[in-house]
Amino acid sequence: MRIESIKTCRVNAFQDLNQFVDAYLPTMSEESIVVFTSKVISICEGRTVPKHSVTKEKLIQQEADAIIANTKLPNEHIVLTLKNNLLIPSAGIDESNGNDAYVLYPKDCFASAKQLWSFLRTQRRIQKLGILITDSHTTPLRKGVTGIALAWWGFDPLFSYVGKPDLYGHPLRVTCINIVDALAASAAFVMGEGNECTPLAVIKDVPHMTFNENLHVCHEVCIAPEEDLYQPLLKSLPLKDNKTSSQNFEIS
Repeated sequence: MRIESIKTCRVNAFQDLNQFVDAYLPTMSEESIVVFTSKVISICEGRTVPKHSVTKEKLIQQEADAIIANTKLPNEHIVLTLKNNLLIPSAGIDESNGNDAYVLYPKDCFASAKQLWSFLRTQRRIQKLGILITDSHTTPLRKGVTGIALAWWGFDPLFSYVGKPDLYGHPLRVTCINIVDALAASAAFVMGEGNECTPLAVIKDVPHMTFNENLHVCHEVCIAPEEDLYQPLLKSLPLKDNKTSSQNFEIS
């Protein structure tokens, strides 16, 4: 597998995303995955809020689907939340590289992925293409951040080993590779987190990849809380439903 990060200029609010991408992406080949940081899409969509106009706490209240009570770090405006079926700090709101503005998530990550997929397939005249939109996230009990997939289009996000034999011929029962998050973590490492100015990347020669034109939605990868291995921990969390009521979520 090969990953090439793409250096660009700094993107501006409401800049035309298609023109930006077309100007910087190199010649592409079939079966490529084009990776976008969610931030570059958000900025082009104008999903920024000046810091002087609102507090981060208020933005988190507005943007989070649910807020986990009592998780605010001392002296930091970081709160553990649920956003777009992810446990993510501060509803994905980012201050870095925002030029004195808070950067929110794209309005609809999957719609953005589909639009970019359609544009690049037509513009570059290729058939087998994948789009991946990423963000950084934390892992419980681990320092540092890694990449995670927010949305994808044009390829299957999972590869199942169920029914396939192990080294001793025994059929595997549950093993499944999460392709989108594996690619997101790899690309995020190459693209960087600081002033690299590399919000795009192209991944080639990806194993276990199936390209198609079917609709891909989050539930293909996400697990319902009651079916999750970490359900005992999730059940104990005081999740305040931030969209429909002030009552806690119930995870049975």
